[in-house]
Amino acid sequence: MIVDELPLSRAVVDRAAEHRRDGLAGALTASSTRVILVDDGSVLTDDAGDLLLLTPDDARALVAAPGAAVDDARTTASPDGHVGGTSTRPGVAGSTNGQRSIPTAPDDAVTSTSTPDGADVDGLWLLLGRDDDGAAYLARRVLGRRPAPATGSPADVLVYPAAAGRDTSGGPTTPLPSGARWSSLRVVGATLSARDAGLATAAVALDAWHARHPRCPRCGAVTVATQSGWVRACTVDGSEHYPRTDPAVIMAVVDDQDRLLLGHATAWAAHRWSTLAGFVEPGESLENAVRREVREETGVVVDTVEYRGSQPWPFPASLMLGFRAHARSTDVAVDGVELEAAAWFTRAELREAVASGDVIPPGPSSIARALVEDWFGGRLPAGPPF
Repeated sequence: MIVDELPLSRAVVDRAAEHRRDGLAGALTASSTRVILVDDGSVLTDDAGDLLLLTPDDARALVAAPGAAVDDARTTASPDGHVGGTSTRPGVAGSTNGQRSIPTAPDDAVTSTSTPDGADVDGLWLLLGRDDDGAAYLARRVLGRRPAPATGSPADVLVYPAAAGRDTSGGPTTPLPSGARWSSLRVVGATLSARDAGLATAAVALDAWHARHPRCPRCGAVTVATQSGWVRACTVDGSEHYPRTDPAVIMAVVDDQDRLLLGHATAWAAHRWSTLAGFVEPGESLENAVRREVREETGVVVDTVEYRGSQPWPFPASLMLGFRAHARSTDVAVDGVELEAAAWFTRAELREAVASGDVIPPGPSSIARALVEDWFGGRLPAGPPF
């Protein structure tokens, strides 16, 4: 497994962190700037499946949604990439006519006025980086293509958008250009170029963070976006909050007969199988997380653990840390909560099951697929999409 070639680990554009305090306002007016549209795990692509790169003006035109108050707000920009003034969101409880004004932090230094379309405190514009010639790459968040889940609904609705129903028509954007479409990063990540995969992965991750962290975890007050979308600042206590990444282990468990252990999750559609995975708990090493997760989910005891590589998985905020683990026991007893079934496969058995459609392996954008094919010794046979 070649770590630097994992689909979502590829990145060639400099993230230009040194420009986050002052680079957004200039990038929005530069003719060399290119923008990608992002929403809820998807990016806008062309008919060839490549990332659609727009000028800032073209991006503004596509997100000119009638009645979308957040896009109609006119705001003012400060040198650190924070844009002052007020922002409005449709449908906020306690608002007037379905809208509520969200104030900026009181010490904002406003240096320019009427920054066009949405460079605002909601973090609609994100500075992703700059190329070798200094041209900026931005992401423009598109809000509301799929309604947020109701209060009290399972959090998995946020993690598995396909299960909740996906709107691929463009939602609050105006009609898309001919051949353009919304594409899930899960699906197209493996076919994008290294440049586009890196940009799209960062954009999807930041979009998910902004969507899920609108308030201060210390006091509950509204936060506003600063530093070109890489920081959210509390409007009451002034604390700064940064994008979070949750470490998760994912492992190819192999026994003495060189068989691979795969599981079928209770939340998955029929025939989907993949490697085992789970989040790292507080105060836990990665290796012990591998051992705990395997035993909890299948009853299999693991001894030696070997690191294989990592890949971001921004659905919504995971860093997948891949391992090969050796099984000391082989009796399987699934927990029935996370896993519905688990089984050992030889290479011949897996080849036959994939070819027949009895097993749908993980998608090519995932590190799970890379771990399976690393053990398999090559590409798996073609089959239905995961």
